[in-house]
Amino acid sequence: MLILDTDHLTEYQKGTSAEARRLKERLDRATEPYATTIITVEEIMRGWMAAVRRINDPRRQIDAYAGLQRLLRFFATWNVVEWNDAAADEFESLRQAKIRVGTMDLKIASLVLAHDATLLTRNADDFQKVPGLRVEDWLS
Repeated sequence: MLILDTDHLTEYQKGTSAEARRLKERLDRATEPYATTIITVEEIMRGWMAAVRRINDPRRQIDAYAGLQRLLRFFATWNVVEWNDAAADEFESLRQAKIRVGTMDLKIASLVLAHDATLLTRNADDFQKVPGLRVEDWLS
């Protein structure tokens, strides 16, 4: 399985850039399934929800709410890997090993390891600190 990190998924969502088109073409040709994580969903949703909260004028919130609604429709079409006991076990193990990676990235890494998957990310520097994690950048 291929799991898209937040940066790859965000580029995929844009859909119009040359990088997004190349990424979609590679995923279409991939022989294994692809997904994203519930952690990535959380990160992106938090961004849209913060955008709504920052705006006090209800008329100016229309665009922010529209973006949030587009996001919900988008995720309804995706395979989203859930947080589960196996991922929590991996997370606890990585924490005990004192892997120096941010919490959200460590959760994503834990899900990828629990599914014996490959992570597609631009953030190879941080993720390569995680032992056994396969990382590729399909946007370069």
